[in-house]
Amino acid sequence: MVKSTVRFPEEVLDAVEELVERDLFTNRSEFQRFAVECILAQVDDDYEPQMLDYDELYSEVFPEETTDDPAGVPDAAPMEEEFLQTAARVRQFAMRGEIETAEELVDTRYSPADPRALLLEDFLAGYRD
Repeated sequence: MVKSTVRFPEEVLDAVEELVERDLFTNRSEFQRFAVECILAQVDDDYEPQMLDYDELYSEVFPEETTDDPAGVPDAAPMEEEFLQTAARVRQFAMRGEIETAEELVDTRYSPADPRALLLEDFLAGYRD
């Protein structure tokens, strides 16, 4: 495995720690690997997650998601479209200096521990003073 250093805002790490404390993930690194795999699977239809037990973790993190594939692989198309629309809107608010509005949008669409929320919060960190 390749080692990579990633910096996150404190509130993002707090949300990740909450998931670790709830025993959804064994540590922050496992969550970060899962989040990256999850986003890649959503934005690239051909990407196959390489993480061990990805499907089981996915079903624990997103219990409300249904699977259309008999093999148990989540259908990411509707989630991908909604996420991309939200991300575009968050970016639009951020570029206009409306960081609080962008944060409210993220908060209303996703739970604090959702990998999509964490990714968008990390994106917003670049626009904060």
